[in-house]
Amino acid sequence: MWISIVSLVARVSLAAVWLVSGALKVADPAQTIVAVRAYQLLPEDLIRPVANALPFFEIALGLLLLIGLGVRATAVVSAALLLVLVGVIISVWARGLSIDCGCFGGGGAADVDGWDYTKEILRDIGFLALAAWLIVFPRTPFALGLASRAPFSVAPQPTMAE
Repeated sequence: MWISIVSLVARVSLAAVWLVSGALKVADPAQTIVAVRAYQLLPEDLIRPVANALPFFEIALGLLLLIGLGVRATAVVSAALLLVLVGVIISVWARGLSIDCGCFGGGGAADVDGWDYTKEILRDIGFLALAAWLIVFPRTPFALGLASRAPFSVAPQPTMAE
């Protein structure tokens, strides 16, 4: 029972992360382009498509988790995306760039230091832990997907003979 409750909290929390992150980027697409460009990882031709697609991808992940459809698969994709984001932040840090990650809107050149990058990496590792939990324990109460749904009740206790 407690596992399905923890899974529900993980599912809703990770859904909130993706929905907020995606919504903030959709609200300011020009700033998202600036943020993606600041990483200096993609050729100029790919910056705009990635900046335009990423927020909607994040929102899709958030919606799937929120309604509880394909929780394990969505958690796997979430974990993969989070690993990419952690790798990108490490890359920026290693190359000596000074940027705001733009993870929750904003982004671009900024006055940041190693501690700022460390906090971003630790935060994403926390989100990665939520995804990992859902990969192992994807069944939660109130999920729409049959393979993702867990009953929200206590299993009957065996009766003892007198």
